[in-house]
Amino acid sequence: MRISQSVIAIFLSLFYASSASFAAPIELRFAHNGGPGSLFDASVNEFARRTNLELPDTYRITVSGESKLGDDTAILQKIKLGEITFGLPSTVMSSISDVFGLFELPFLIRNREQVKRIGETLLEPVLQPEAKRQGFRILALWENGFRQLTNNVRPIHRPEDLRGLKIRVPKGQREKVFKEFGAEPVPLAFHEVHEALKAGTLDGQENPLAQIQGGKFYEVQHYLTLSDHLYTPAYIIVSDEHFSKLPPEVQAIITRNAKEMQAWIYTTAVRMESDLLDQLGDEMKLNQVDVNAFKTASRPLYGQFVRSVAGGAKLVEMVDRLGEETTATSAQISR
Repeated sequence: MRISQSVIAIFLSLFYASSASFAAPIELRFAHNGGPGSLFDASVNEFARRTNLELPDTYRITVSGESKLGDDTAILQKIKLGEITFGLPSTVMSSISDVFGLFELPFLIRNREQVKRIGETLLEPVLQPEAKRQGFRILALWENGFRQLTNNVRPIHRPEDLRGLKIRVPKGQREKVFKEFGAEPVPLAFHEVHEALKAGTLDGQENPLAQIQGGKFYEVQHYLTLSDHLYTPAYIIVSDEHFSKLPPEVQAIITRNAKEMQAWIYTTAVRMESDLLDQLGDEMKLNQVDVNAFKTASRPLYGQFVRSVAGGAKLVEMVDRLGEETTATSAQISR
């Protein structure tokens, strides 16, 4: 019996349609360095959950945390090559452009409302062009958080208490900060820090409470100093080239969810900080710093930024003014 060409064509079209419906979705990989229970871990998983609910069945976001796909430098390189879709770098961004060193100026950031205003004011006109010059696109500013100090030698009250201590810092401009404070900064990938602290090759490190908890540094550190010396944003980063090749509707869903996550992240961060302070206070001895002493020690860092970044003085003035405005507003509301 002969089968007509039209019947064969119909059969083949049905076969290929059926095969396509069972094909595995295109994987959009999201890599980060946060450990279980960290703010990074919670943020990325919530973003993936929300976004996967809206994406077409042909696309799916998958998550790899704990630096399983490399440290932030490696992740950025893999994003450029198209091997990974998303990353969540933080401090390392100051190594791709001095402009991101704005967030390496101690005590410049006072509160999260100021951070929100910075995002609204500076992301597109200032930070985004710097990212795009390196082939990246910032979808939104998320949070790493206000940073605190831990160490095994002594409580840190003033900069001189850091003198001689080997303090782990992330790759970027943080090294300059701790040199100015008198410490011996040691750039090291996050996933290597716990073992170095345990072995005693490092005396301490500095990170937000959520990363201190996620990295289980309380297991190998005696002192926790509440300093809020820096606030570091996290940047949800994609390759400008590779992201642009996704279907417009996929880009739109991802970009909208990345921005809408900010409110959830700030709320979650505040709750986590409160809970973690109680938990970590049971594991380590707590103290606070002399803020004025550290501010005085930070002055040369501001001078370096202003001299090295075009328009740096204006940027610092603008961010500082936003801090004053948001602090004053908070004070009025609390009265």
